[in-house]
Amino acid sequence: MSLEMNMMDLLQATVDEGCSDLHIRVGIPPMLRVHGSLTPLDTPPLTREDTYELVKSITPEDKLQEIERNGGADYALPFGDVARFRVSAFKERGNYSLVLRQIPSKLLTLEQIGLPDQVKELLFKPRGLILVTGPTGSGKTTTLASMLNIINQERDVHIITVEDPIEYYHPHKKSVVTQREIGSDVPSFAEAIRRALRQDPDVILVGEMRDLETMQAAITAAETGHLVFATLHTTGAAATVDRIVDAFPTDQQEQVRTQLSVGLVAVISQLLLARVDKPGRVAAFEIMISTGGIRSKIRDNKTFQITSDIQTGTKFGMISLDAHLLELYMSNLISYDDLVTKSQDPDTLVQKLKTELQVRGRG
Repeated sequence: MSLEMNMMDLLQATVDEGCSDLHIRVGIPPMLRVHGSLTPLDTPPLTREDTYELVKSITPEDKLQEIERNGGADYALPFGDVARFRVSAFKERGNYSLVLRQIPSKLLTLEQIGLPDQVKELLFKPRGLILVTGPTGSGKTTTLASMLNIINQERDVHIITVEDPIEYYHPHKKSVVTQREIGSDVPSFAEAIRRALRQDPDVILVGEMRDLETMQAAITAAETGHLVFATLHTTGAAATVDRIVDAFPTDQQEQVRTQLSVGLVAVISQLLLARVDKPGRVAAFEIMISTGGIRSKIRDNKTFQITSDIQTGTKFGMISLDAHLLELYMSNLISYDDLVTKSQDPDTLVQKLKTELQVRGRG
């Protein structure tokens, strides 16, 4: 069987097993990430020649040149009508390697993701910044794609997405959708956002706020009457605000705090955790929706007090990460280990758990 066929078989196995990722490395068999854990396929370890041929069989020529030039390249790979993959091809100890992340072909509803109804209301805001945050592999892209799909179905607006690479394709529905890819359509996120402001946008999705220039452009776009969605690799609303402010030079930080206090609509932080009731994973969320109190705390550099506002803001649709983790644990969806290790304040959470168990007669 040819190596190209082998790559097709590997992609098919990834789809068939419902895996999130496929790893190709020298010295080990291909590895599949199933429900958060890496599992080897029952095949011989890959040689240096194997991984080179596998990379070459699916990588466009310009991306191969980029790997040679920069040591790595990212791109999207369609797999028939079945799935799409986000590919990271790179060199490691002089060998060629691959990590392929499967992009589900079917968009989930907010209910299927586990988000409360109040989040849907945010999608009809005329302007502002909505951030979806969390570590790599926490499902941020899926959440954002589902949000955009609702806007696309229910609002007659112009949506511009800027991604690296484009992961979900959004056909025109009620909205007009423009999708631009870094590298092939536009050189950088910041440049794409600046250009977008001249393209009559209503909604702008920024795949990742990865540098100061992109953050500035996204905040400005939100300020000037657009609804802007973006991601950051942070966990928790307070840490997200601090991360943005700290990215700016000291003499600009007060101004950025003021801009965020006015423009930030919501921060949705998420983690993906292994389920204990059945195979699969479940999302844990922290949801902060800007209120007068939260806006003043951002402006006055008192972000450490935001968590208490989230805890008392359930009527606005807010929930703290620890409260949601406790809810998932009490519903027998996650392990005690994940409850404690993923929480932001483990000691307080364990105390709340004891109280909860006593109330329910399980202590």
